[in-house]
Order: sequence, then structure tokens, then C-alpha cells
Amino acid sequence: MLALGIDTSNYTTSAALCRPGQEPRQLRRLLPVPAGERGLRQSEAVFAHVRQLGDLLPALLKEADGPISCVCASAAPRDGDESYMPVFQVGVSQGRSLAATLGVPFYTTTHQRGHIAAARYGTELRGEKFLALHLSGGTTDVLLMEGDTITPLGTSVDLHAGQLVDRVGVAMGLPFPAGPHLEALALRGKSQQAVPVSMASSGLDCHLSGAEAQLMRLITAGAPREDVAAEVYGVLCRTVLRLLSAAAEKTGTDQILIAGGVASSPLLREMLLTRSEKRRLGLRLHFCRPEFSGDNAVGVALIGLDQQMKEKS
Repeated sequence: MLALGIDTSNYTTSAALCRPGQEPRQLRRLLPVPAGERGLRQSEAVFAHVRQLGDLLPALLKEADGPISCVCASAAPRDGDESYMPVFQVGVSQGRSLAATLGVPFYTTTHQRGHIAAARYGTELRGEKFLALHLSGGTTDVLLMEGDTITPLGTSVDLHAGQLVDRVGVAMGLPFPAGPHLEALALRGKSQQAVPVSMASSGLDCHLSGAEAQLMRLITAGAPREDVAAEVYGVLCRTVLRLLSAAAEKTGTDQILIAGGVASSPLLREMLLTRSEKRRLGLRLHFCRPEFSGDNAVGVALIGLDQQMKEKS
């Protein structure tokens, strides 16, 4: 069996091939965002995906070491009838057409499920019940995973983690997406914990818009760019651990998988592990391989492969 996965997110055009027992192969390309902008309008992103998939799919299929047995595409950001973005329809339409041409099954999943499947690949996480933290430009979600069932537990009620990184980074003149560039600055700076954590009364939701406002004031006041960047990662680390501690207490589950583009930051990973251990939070944190953290189609392909194997068993 050889599954082809397609993901057309708000950031990246991705395609991947997965076969049982073999290392996944993937190609991906960031959407072209003009300097100074914080992303593309949906119509612009749709056209970019159409152009980029036309290059990526033929290039990836040349690497296939056998016939494609199924195609899977992400059709929505996350579970739920109200979860919809036009960009994902590019991957769905091209994936469905390709599957029909090849005479193989076509499956759909969600962008979030793809992230979680890719994040779990190659980790030591065992069992069907665990917490998943999805940190990206559109999510700051804490989820309870029980087999194929996802139960949302908490989120940011205003701004998401990736948006905070990108807005502060672009405000300081960094290119979009700003994560790697902001992290490089943060490594040379120092956080004074000048930006406090803001949690909702439930303890399972957070606010990040206030952190953005304070960080923008620091920029306006002429604070060193390196220190502002360090404050971004400092407040994200403290917020994330508050969310995870509350979710672990509520569910009695201490195994946690951290996924999403923001989670690809080596600095944030180190901060989370160090602070969690120092404060003896008792959280068992699992991080996916960096190449599978950002938006990618590997998890989508893995989900398609798993679905086909279930149907044949």
C-alpha cells in the first residue's frame, strides 16, 4: 500500500507519500506572502495552491516506488460542521480527481488530525488516550485524544500562538511567517517575564491579545528587539504550561503530544521541558520531529493509509 496525502493550508502547499514500514516522503512549499504582509487572502491562497500543487504533485509522484493505493486530503481546519476554509478545497478537488483517474479510494480528514498524526509518528507516545496541544497560526488548542475521538478542552479565546509570533515579528520588520527569524532574535535576548499570562476563569482557556498589546508597546518604546522576541517565547511557554496543567488535572492524563508549526521551535521545546521539570508539573511531554511539526501532508497520508488498512482487514 502507498498512500498519497495532500494538505493545502493557509501557510503551505504539501504533498506526501507513506508506505507501511518506510520513511514518509514529502514535498512542501510556503505560500508566497509579500514583504510586510501577515498572510494571504483566501482567494489569493487558493490560486497559489493551484499553481504550486501543479508542480509538487508530479515531482512527488516521480519518487513513488509503486502504484498509489489511495489518496487522502485535508478538507477542513478541524472537526465540526462549522469548520471551513476555501483553501482546503484545492487539495480535495485535485485529490478526488487524481483518485478517480487512478481508480483508488479517496478519503478526507482535517488539517488538525493530520498535524496530530504527523506529530505522533516516530515518538515514544503509547496508548490511545493522551492530551494533544496544537500550536499554529490558527490554533492554540488543548485536546483529549481517545482513539479516533477528539474532545476539545481549551483554546485561546482571541489570538492564537502563531498569530502572536507573526504579528510581533512582522511589526519588527521580519518576514512572514516570522517564527524562525523571531527565534533567532530571542536566542540573543532575555525575558524579564514582563508580559503576564492571562487565563480565562475556566483555567482551560487563555487570552493572548493582551500579550500582543504589551509587546507592541515594548516595540514602540524602543525595547531591544532581542528582548521583545524573548518575551514572546516566555509568555507562550508559561501560558502553554498553565493550559496543560489544567487539562492534565481535569482528565487525569499526563501524556502530552505537542504539535503544530509553533511547536517546531527548538527554543520553545527547551523552555517547556526545563520549566516543567523545574516546577515538577509531572507532565510527560512528547515532541514530534521538527520536519513534521509545521504544516505538512505526512499525517494526512498516514490517516489515509490507516483507513485503507482498516477497510482491508
